[in-house]
Amino acid sequence: MKKNIITFTSFLIVTCVTFSFNKKSDATGYITDYETKLSIFKSSQSLLVACIEKSDLSSIKDLEKIRSQINQTRLTLKSMDFWFRYLEPISYKKINGPLPVEWETEVFEKFEKPYKREGAGLTLAALYLDEKNIDKNVLLDLIRSSINATRVFDADSITNKLKEHHHFFLCNRLFLLNLAAIYTTGFECPESEKVIPELRAMLEAVNKTYNSFNSSFVATPIPDNYLQLYNSTVNFVNKQPSDPQQFDHYTFIKEYINPLFTINQQLIKTYNVSTKSNVDYSLNKNSTSIFSKNLYIGQNPKGVYLRVQDQKVLSEIEKIGKLLFYDPILSGNNLRSCASCHKPTHYFTDTLTNTSLQFDGKNFLPRNSPSLINAQYNHLILLDGKHISLQHQTKDVITNPIELGASEQEVLKKVLSCKDYKNAFEEFLKYTPAEKEISIEHISSAITLYYAKFSKYYSPFDEAMNNKETIDEPIRKGFNIFMSKAQCATCHFAPQFNGVKPPYVSSEFEVLGVPKDTTYKELSLDKGRFGINPASEMENAFRTGTIRNASKTAPYMHNGVFRTLEEVIDFYDAGGGVGKGLRVPNQTLSSDSLHLTKEEKSHLLTFIRSLNEKIEFETLPEKLPVSKIKSLNKRKVSGEY
Repeated sequence: MKKNIITFTSFLIVTCVTFSFNKKSDATGYITDYETKLSIFKSSQSLLVACIEKSDLSSIKDLEKIRSQINQTRLTLKSMDFWFRYLEPISYKKINGPLPVEWETEVFEKFEKPYKREGAGLTLAALYLDEKNIDKNVLLDLIRSSINATRVFDADSITNKLKEHHHFFLCNRLFLLNLAAIYTTGFECPESEKVIPELRAMLEAVNKTYNSFNSSFVATPIPDNYLQLYNSTVNFVNKQPSDPQQFDHYTFIKEYINPLFTINQQLIKTYNVSTKSNVDYSLNKNSTSIFSKNLYIGQNPKGVYLRVQDQKVLSEIEKIGKLLFYDPILSGNNLRSCASCHKPTHYFTDTLTNTSLQFDGKNFLPRNSPSLINAQYNHLILLDGKHISLQHQTKDVITNPIELGASEQEVLKKVLSCKDYKNAFEEFLKYTPAEKEISIEHISSAITLYYAKFSKYYSPFDEAMNNKETIDEPIRKGFNIFMSKAQCATCHFAPQFNGVKPPYVSSEFEVLGVPKDTTYKELSLDKGRFGINPASEMENAFRTGTIRNASKTAPYMHNGVFRTLEEVIDFYDAGGGVGKGLRVPNQTLSSDSLHLTKEEKSHLLTFIRSLNEKIEFETLPEKLPVSKIKSLNKRKVSGEY
């Protein structure tokens, strides 16, 4: 039945295009809608400033007036959110930034040092009202910064985009992704009771935007089937409880948002929508579902083999990558391999100890070995974001004295001493015109191409979202708890449930207050991201990992301090390190208890287990390539420790 619906959708779109391309579009009505809503938002900002200026901040009554005006201004902001987030996302952080300072490195800044971006606006103003000894100037600065940032949206560089249809469908795509990932979670809403009312206001405002777009852009309209489904979405939300903990996030995304996304993606292709925006850098226009493994591109697993499209050639490279992954020839002592710390039967991590053995075979590594499955859906690699590519990470492991303890030159010499490897890489060389000779990049790229193929599998939850499977009620309840009361989704964003949120161009880092051990007497001594970016906000910060396959990848946290998911949930439920009595001044996790019940924790665990992917693991190589260096022929598949 679903296939018929999609086919019918395609028919409707084609029909609209065929009928409408002969019509001329006049963007006047649409631009007027934009200008009117922008004017209303500006007026609301001005009223907020006036309200603060004449208020006595020692008066509870006056503070409530300010809070009320902030909430009213937030509602007018929701009518512009559709445009603001896409057209100028940096300015949006000044209008409604969730954090005072952000250091996340966007994908198009990978080759630059991260730099400080200060947030301002409505969310931070609302949170500031809860502080002691409120300074009126600080409060006014937060709103005036918001007003200054709003002026950007009057600029020709922005308004000229409104004259063509291209921006609209890209704005709409981001809008739909945010509906699935952040708008219902309280990610940017300081008062949980306002989450659903703001959602309703936004949906109604966007409905009017759709109408103004269709009246202006008759050559590229939103088809009736989309509008009908969207109206059903509005009706569904209006009938839902206003309490986000009672909201049916699962049905909202599965039955409404994901199908709307599918249609919008088809429209992007049908209407030949083009982009010049960095916002669209990672997103794939060919993806037909939010819960598709090709929704966005975080990493290039092919490395130097990027130009290779022939599947037979890629298969041959993968075979060599597999051999290398299990070959201790990459280590300084020919006794350790990639599989020493990333065991395939352990979902490419090491579940036996808190952290894996070091090169010396006696001491243990300072950090837990993260799973390589779904690593490619991060923009920054390693828990501290040290590397910008999977290949950089692979080379670093090879040369790290406490990991594989080798040198690039040594490894290259040993690998090429094996006829099978040498012949293969000489054949592959013709596919890498930028590389004239066999290099360590060829080796690392073959390895990343091999293990990346295990990131293409789906979980029962994905299959349910894509209408290929049904799930049990506890999973559905667990997902709804995940999205609301447990506050997991404010850091673990759909669909990868990692720290990469729409438009999927940055990796987020969080400070949780992870203890040194479960006595909670001391904070972990590992400074995390601070070692890469020595900013105070980044002290003890770690990249947010995925919870896919989490029940298979214990232990947890950067130091493997927790052995079970139950311990992890209890840690979050208690309010992280601060909630457990540790001093963590910059903790980004709320220190308040979540007050999760035993049943809610059980449902949450059930949902997390539904994200276990149906991965088809492979058997180990039977043998390794023979080397002309006789001493190397004693090496064993996977190494010895």
